[in-house]
Amino acid sequence: MDKSPEAFRTISEVAEELELPQHVLRFWETRFTQVKPMKRGGGRRYYRPEDIELLKGIRHLLYDHGYTIKGVQKLLKSNGNRFVTAVGSGDAELIEALAPQPEARKEDQHSIFDDDQVVGRPKKASGKSFFRRAKEGEGDVDPAFGLARSDDAMLKEVLSDLLECKRLLDQVR
Repeated sequence: MDKSPEAFRTISEVAEELELPQHVLRFWETRFTQVKPMKRGGGRRYYRPEDIELLKGIRHLLYDHGYTIKGVQKLLKSNGNRFVTAVGSGDAELIEALAPQPEARKEDQHSIFDDDQVVGRPKKASGKSFFRRAKEGEGDVDPAFGLARSDDAMLKEVLSDLLECKRLLDQVR
């Protein structure tokens, strides 16, 4: 027997519907204060239909648009729950209606989405490969790896960022 659309859902039902593990939903509760399932005896979570719609929007922004958690938090803060829910449902008219008007936007903000909080997509297209092997006779080459020195510096910066991410993850565990 199927539940009515207004019925509360358990975490396992929501996880199955969103195709996410249950621990991800529990983690999102700690990062998105707007998601507040009702908790009953024994800590069982029951999600309201509006919680599920918000979670769909969050999932869509994180997984389909490549947003970071911080980016989605900023969208929620600046545009509200209804905006993120509309993004998740694909309601273009509601997204436009809820988006801040151009004169209300900050001068440096170009779109209703914060592109600085998007990961996984290149900022600009390039016809060449990201790193290139330097050819013999080229001046500024790291002899150990055969990479141009500018690429070596970029790799060191990326390594530094990754080590910082690891440090933060280790703190959470």
